[in-house]
Amino acid sequence: MPLSNVDTVRAAFDAYLAQDRDAANQLYADDLVFTSPQDDHIDRTAYFERCFPTAGRLNSQEILEVVDGDGDGVFILYEYELKTGDRHRNTEYITVRDGQIVEIQVFFGGQVRPT
Repeated sequence: MPLSNVDTVRAAFDAYLAQDRDAANQLYADDLVFTSPQDDHIDRTAYFERCFPTAGRLNSQEILEVVDGDGDGVFILYEYELKTGDRHRNTEYITVRDGQIVEIQVFFGGQVRPT
């Protein structure tokens, strides 16, 4: 039985943090499109070269909220701490089709201030 869209997104985050490329290869479609303020509609190859390896910059990452949108979309809000100690929050809108991620749109948040 295929994973739900939310479970597919959670599995992709787990694969990213673990740097498990074999698991990630099963979760990302061949025609993946990734967009962020730093990457404009890059393909799967560029994503795995530029973005996937960045988990090594993190001390931690926590998923704060996952919302199953209408149809194929999933919103995810997460907070991460860099090895520098800086904390940030980002939101992503991820499109999943047939159990694979086909598009990721990343929206950068600002630095999280201590409470």
